[in-house]
Order: sequence, then structure tokens, then C-alpha cells
Amino acid sequence: MLLSSDLWVSALTRRVEQAGSFAYIARRGDKSFGAVLVKVLNLKTRETYVLREAQKGEESVWMQPVETKDEADLDAWIARQVRYDPDIWVVEIEDAEGRHFLTETVEDMMNR
Repeated sequence: MLLSSDLWVSALTRRVEQAGSFAYIARRGDKSFGAVLVKVLNLKTRETYVLREAQKGEESVWMQPVETKDEADLDAWIARQVRYDPDIWVVEIEDAEGRHFLTETVEDMMNR
């Protein structure tokens, strides 16, 4: 990310809210350099997924690091990530269509 983490997260939450959905910061990380996890809940299907930024060659892309759609499993995975990286941010998005609202490249997610 070229922006500081706190500014980037603020822009994402604003974009979500402008679209009429709900986003909140479940965990604040390092203001400047903290990695960001985006947890998305589809309100219609009740399916949940998580996205994390990763490097793919020289390009930065968002990908789904965990295939499960079970919210309890995802929460456990997020908790492990927080123990490993205490600077991490977690943004939760609730959207009727399960949209993530990221403007960056997102790898094709299986079963979506």
C-alpha cells in the first residue's frame, strides 16, 4: 500500500458506507505500516470470506487466504494472524451482495 494503513482503512470504510453497506474496524493495527485483513459477510447467504493483500511478482493483489466460509473458522484464523502480527488491522464489511469494495486487484475467488 502506498498510503498509511489508517488512511487506507478510512477510505475503504467510507467507500462501503457511501454504497449503503456497513463497515467497521474490528481491530486497529499500526497506523503507518499495519497489514489489513478484510472480512466480508454476505447478508443474504450468510457466507463469510476474508481477503488479505499479497505480493504476486511485482504486483500487489488481494487474495482469499482461507477457503472456508464458516465464520467461526475465519475468526479463529484471524485470531491466529493477530497473535503472529500484532500490527494487523481487521475491517469487517456487511453487505447484502457480499461485495468487498476494494478498488485494487482481487484474485478470482473460487466458488463465488
